[in-house]
This record gives sequence, C-alpha cells and structure tokens, in this order.
Amino acid sequence: MDSVSSPFRIGVAGVGAIGKNHARIMAEIAARSEGAIVFSSVYDADPARAAEFAAQYNTHPASDLADFAGRVDAATIAVPTIYHRRVAEPLMNQGVHVMVEKPISESYAEAQAMIELAQEKNVLLQVGHIERFNPVLRQLEERMDHPRFIEAHRLSPFPNRSMDIGVVLDVMIHDIEIVLHLVKSPLVQIDAVGIPVLTKREDIANARLKFANGCIANITASRISPEKMRKIRVFQQDSYLSLDYQEQSGWIYKKDGMQIVREAVEVEKDEPLKLEIAAFVECSRLGKRPVVTGQEGAEAVRIALEITDQIEKNAALGS
Repeated sequence: MDSVSSPFRIGVAGVGAIGKNHARIMAEIAARSEGAIVFSSVYDADPARAAEFAAQYNTHPASDLADFAGRVDAATIAVPTIYHRRVAEPLMNQGVHVMVEKPISESYAEAQAMIELAQEKNVLLQVGHIERFNPVLRQLEERMDHPRFIEAHRLSPFPNRSMDIGVVLDVMIHDIEIVLHLVKSPLVQIDAVGIPVLTKREDIANARLKFANGCIANITASRISPEKMRKIRVFQQDSYLSLDYQEQSGWIYKKDGMQIVREAVEVEKDEPLKLEIAAFVECSRLGKRPVVTGQEGAEAVRIALEITDQIEKNAALGS
C-alpha cells in the first residue's frame, strides 16, 4: 500500500475491558488526522462485541483475523495474554505492525518467536508498557542519571480480569520494565516472596533486585489491596525523587548543606494510554523505533518469570 497517497489504516484486536479504550483512542487519532489515518476495523472473538464497537465508531467489524489483517496497516492487540501470539502472528505475517499489550507473552521463548517474526516480516512490534508514557516518568529520566536505590509500590483491588496470570506478570511487570529501563545494568540477584489469596497464582508479591552496578530495587505488587497505589521513589547520591503515577505528581528532595529541601515536580498531565497508542501509530507510519521494543518487553517477562519461579519454589519448600 502507498502510505503517501492512501490513508494509513489502524485497528484494534480485542475490545474488552482494556481494548474498548484502545478503540476510543484510535477513533480520536483518526478524527484528528484530517484523513491521513482511518480507523478501519475492529476484531473480537465475540462478534456481537465487535459489531457493537464498530457501530459506535463507524468502522468495520472484522469477521475473523484474516479479514481484519486485510483491512489494517497497524493494530493494537488487547486480548488475554495467552492469546497474544495467536493473534499477533497472523497479523505480522500479513505485514501488519502490532502493539501487544503487556506482558508480551507468558513465555520468554514465545516472546522471542514473536520478535523474530517481526524482524523477518520487517514490521514494528511494540509492547504496551503504559507507564513508559506516563508524564511523571519523563521527570525521572531528566533528573535521575545514576539511581542507587529504587522502591516501587503498585497496589489495587482485585480486578476480576487477567486471571490467566499472577500479579507479577499482571501488575509488577510495569515496575520491572521501568527499573530495567532506568538502571541499565545486568541483574545479578533476585529475592522474591509471594502468596495466592483469591486465585491459584500469586496475588501479592515482593521482589528485591540487585544489579551489577550496585543498584537495589525493591518492588511490591498486590491485586488484593483495598486501595489503589502506583508510586515510585528513586534515590541517587545527592537527591531522590518521589512520584505518584496515578496522580501524575511528585516531589524532588535535595541535600542543601545539612538540610534536605523539597521542591514540587511540575508534571504536564495527560492520558498515558493516549500517548502510548499515538506513539505506536506514528512509529508504524514513519518507520521509527518504538519506545518499548519487543526485546525490552521480552526482557521484562524473563525477569518476571524468574521472580514467579522463585515464589513457587519458596511456596513448595514451605508446604
């Protein structure tokens, strides 16, 4: 397809709890593009759901993946994790650029297979690690050049979704990926604990990660908390930054002689999902490198699986 003379066609595969927001944002992107981009199709395993959202956004409800692949140039995939590869591969085989929601897969080997196919077909593979698009992260990136200690908490009530994976792959993986992005050093040690409460997999977990450069990251995740919390604190030698992803606000603490002074961090608030999908569409159209590549998503999965393996081994020893 001639991307200069023809509109760039975008779509959404999976319009459930997360995908319905993808559809909303895709429609907004197309509406703002003055005809350069069209929201051309939605696909869902439930045809009635696909028809509902197609009617709402004046687009085509694809009858199957083959129909969908023929109607889009780029698509976001918001289906359960166990189906990511099953949906992504037919699209990539037809030359469609894809953004797969996190985690890229529940298997590192499967993630690598998806990466290799994207390279073979010369298509973009982006992973939906949404916090990389949270405006507060830019404040971290601008101010923290040598983190020494990172503490992250991500707590929420039980979501009644993502039942196919535990809290590490469902929730903690956000902070695992951010920590890897900030530290940029080989991981040398993991100490992890976790317990199942409402599901057969871990619903609350803590992991302590030690890196070759000496940085330590302590990450806690829970999907059985009565309150929501998404916070991170990053310490370096002369200062530390405390940020709230949920509120998109924060403080920086600096040493001033024998005192610690506090300054508010100015954050230009925005919707991270909107920024993430807009970046995906732009990268797909223009051939740019995505913010979160398939390999970065796969590395986060690899570490998450090491954490869950250790949790399961500790549970077996204690039983």
